[in-house]
Amino acid sequence: MELLYASTRNGDEKATASEAILKGLASDGGLFVPTEIPALDVDLDDLAKMTYQETAYTVMHKFLTDFTEEELKNCITAAYDSKFDTEEIAPLVNADGAYYLELFHGPTIAFKDMALSILPHLLITAARKNNIQNEIVILTATSGDTGKAALSGFADVKGTRIIVFYPKNGVSPIQEKQMVTQKGANTFVVGINGNFDQAQTGVKQMFSDSDLGRALAESGYQFSSANSINIGRLVPQIVYYVYAYAKLYANGEITKGEKINFVVPTGNFGNILAAFYAKHMGLPIAKLICASNENKVLYDFFSTGVYDKNREFILTSSPSMDILISSNLERLIYRIAGDDAEKNAELMKALSTEGTYKISEAMKSELKDFYGNYTTEEKTAQVIRDLYKNTGYMIDTHTAVAAGVYDAYQSDTQDTQTKTVIVSTASPFKFTRSVMDAIDKEKYDSMTDFELVYELSRIANVTVPPAIETIRNAKVLHDTVCEPNEMEDVVKKFLKIE
Repeated sequence: MELLYASTRNGDEKATASEAILKGLASDGGLFVPTEIPALDVDLDDLAKMTYQETAYTVMHKFLTDFTEEELKNCITAAYDSKFDTEEIAPLVNADGAYYLELFHGPTIAFKDMALSILPHLLITAARKNNIQNEIVILTATSGDTGKAALSGFADVKGTRIIVFYPKNGVSPIQEKQMVTQKGANTFVVGINGNFDQAQTGVKQMFSDSDLGRALAESGYQFSSANSINIGRLVPQIVYYVYAYAKLYANGEITKGEKINFVVPTGNFGNILAAFYAKHMGLPIAKLICASNENKVLYDFFSTGVYDKNREFILTSSPSMDILISSNLERLIYRIAGDDAEKNAELMKALSTEGTYKISEAMKSELKDFYGNYTTEEKTAQVIRDLYKNTGYMIDTHTAVAAGVYDAYQSDTQDTQTKTVIVSTASPFKFTRSVMDAIDKEKYDSMTDFELVYELSRIANVTVPPAIETIRNAKVLHDTVCEPNEMEDVVKKFLKIE
C-alpha cells in the first residue's frame, strides 16, 4: 500500500514520498508528514540479527513506498559504506550507567551524516522517478553540523548545486573550517551576520517566494532542502533508534519488549521527532527526554504549553542547538492537534507574526511521551569533566547537554531503573576547545585549536578522525559574507539569475 505525505498546513496537499523529498517544503510553507505511521511488524529476534544497512531497509521501505526495493537498497548501500569509520555505523558505548549511541562515525563526525549520507541518493533517485529535468538547488541553513554534512553529501553530485548559509559568529572554529574549505564546483557557502534563526527564516522565505520560483524554473533550476524539514532527512533518522534497541536486545542488555528511554539533545526538534515516530511504529520506548541548552525554548514549551521565541538568543558551547525556532516541532503540533492542518496553520501564523503560540490543554495532554529540561553552560562543562574523570570516556558539549538533562530526569522522577540511551550527536573533536576547557581551562587555554585536537587524542586515547586531519591545512575556498536581507541576492548571483 502506498503511503502518502500531507502538508501540515493544508490537508488537501498530498505527495508521494519521492515528490515530498524533491519539494522539501510544501507549497504553502508547511512540512510534509506521513498520513499514517506504519507499524514496525518485524519480530525483534529477526531485527537483532540485522546489520545497520538491513535495519535501514526494514524501516525506510515502510515510509518510502514509491521507491522500488532495488532503488532503496542501492541508496542504502551507497550511503552506509566505508565513509563510516566503524562497521556498526552507530555503536553503543556503556558509560556511567547509561548507553551512549555514537552517531558521529561518518565523514563529518556529527549525527547529520546518518541522514545526509543517504539524502543525495534519495533525491537523485526521486528526480529520475519524477522525470525532473531541472538542476536541483539544495538550499540549506545550518547551525553548524547540517551544513558540512550536506556539503559533503552533495559535493560534485551531478544535477545538483548546494548553497549553505551559516551564522558567521555562531559556529565552532572546527565547524566553520569544515564548511569554508569544502571542495566541489557545485558548492557555495555563505556566512551571514546574524543567527541561525535568521538564516533559517531567510531560506524558508525563498522556498515560498513564487516569483523566485518562476525565475529559477526559467533558468532550469528548482529548490529542494537538505534541512530536517525534508522528509528525506527525517526518515533515515528513525533507523538508528530501531537499531539501538535491537542491539541492546541482541547483547542481552534488555529483555524482549522491555521499554527504554532515549535522551536526545535537540534544537530543531528533528532528531527527537524521529524517536517519536519510532515509538509510534511500535518500538518499546518509555520516555522521550528532550534536552535543551540555555536557549531553552523547547523546555519552556513542554513545561507550559506556550512556545515563545521572543527572548534573548544565547551563544553557547553547544552551538548546533542555539535555535529559537524549532522547525520540526510543527510536525508534532500537527499530530497532537489531531492532524488538523487548519489549527496547525493558525498556530504557525501566530508564531510568524507574534513570535508565540499556546496549545490547548487537550493538545498538551498528548505530550505525555515527553520529558523536557535543559542544562546550563556550567553544568555542561561539569558533565564532560566528571564523565571523563570517572570513566575516561570523552563526550562533546551537545551530548553533555543530554547527559545533564538525564541527571535532572532521574532526580525529578526517581526513575533510575529504566535502561536509557543517550544520543551522542557529535565527536568531541568537533568542539575541541569547549571540551578541553571543561577538562582544565587553565591548563589548555594557551594551546591552538589543532594543538588541542592532538592533546584530546592523547588523554582520551582516541585516534584523531580523518575529518579533522583533512582540514588542518586546507585552503579556504568560500569567503562570502552577507546580511540576512541579502540572502536572496547572493543566491541569484551564484546561480546567475537576473
